[in-house]
Amino acid sequence: MQGVNIPGWAVDRVVERYGTAHPYADLDPARTALVVVDMQNGFMVEGIAHALCTTAVEIVPNVNRLAAAVRRTGGKVVWIKNTYDPTWLTMQAKVRPEKMAKRIESMTEGSLGHQLHSELDVKPGDMVVQKYRFSAFLPESSDLAVRLRAGGYDTVLIAGTVTNVCCESSARDAMMMSFKTVMVSDANAANSDEEHNASLVNFYTTFGDVMDTSDLIRLLAANAAARTAAK
Repeated sequence: MQGVNIPGWAVDRVVERYGTAHPYADLDPARTALVVVDMQNGFMVEGIAHALCTTAVEIVPNVNRLAAAVRRTGGKVVWIKNTYDPTWLTMQAKVRPEKMAKRIESMTEGSLGHQLHSELDVKPGDMVVQKYRFSAFLPESSDLAVRLRAGGYDTVLIAGTVTNVCCESSARDAMMMSFKTVMVSDANAANSDEEHNASLVNFYTTFGDVMDTSDLIRLLAANAAARTAAK
C-alpha cells in the first residue's frame, strides 16, 4: 500500500481557504456514494493485466470496509469498470500497437480482464457502471453523474486505481459537476508513492477533500447517528 504524505503546507493552505482541514467532514451518509474506480483484473492480476498496478490488491480490504460502512449508513456503493471504446482515437493513436492490442484484450466487455477483482465485496444492491474514458464523470464516458443525482447523492468518495489517472480524473470532474468530493488516501493505489501523493496533494489543495478509510468510517457512523437523533 502507498505511504501517504500530505505536507503541512498543504494542510495550512486548506485551513486558510476553508477554515478547516476537512471541509466535507459534515457529509450526509444517506447522500454519499462510494465510487470505486477500475478495480478490475485488467489492472490487478498479473498475466491478465494490460497495465498492472501491484499495490491495487493491497487496498481491497480498505475498499471493502468502506463499502460496508457506506451501505450500513444509507449510502450507495458504485463499482466502475473501465471499458474499451474503439472511438477514443486520440488515446489509441499514441499507444504502441502491441500495447493497444493488450488493452483491447484486457478491457473489452465480457473479457476476464474486464471483470471486477474476485476479492471485492460486491453486493446485489450496488451500482455497476461502465466508463469509456479515464474519468467516470464525463458525459461521454458514462451516465454516472445523472444516476447519482437521480438517487439524491451529492457527495462522492473516490477509491480505486490508479490514483493519479482514472481516480484523480474522476474526482476532479465530480467536483466540477458540483459533487462534494473526497479522495480516500489509503483506498487508492498508484505505481509509486510519488505519483500517489502528488495526486492527493494537488486534489486536496484545490479540488476537494482527502481522508483515510478509518476517519471516513468514523464520520459516516457519527453523522448518521446525529441525523437519526435530530429527527
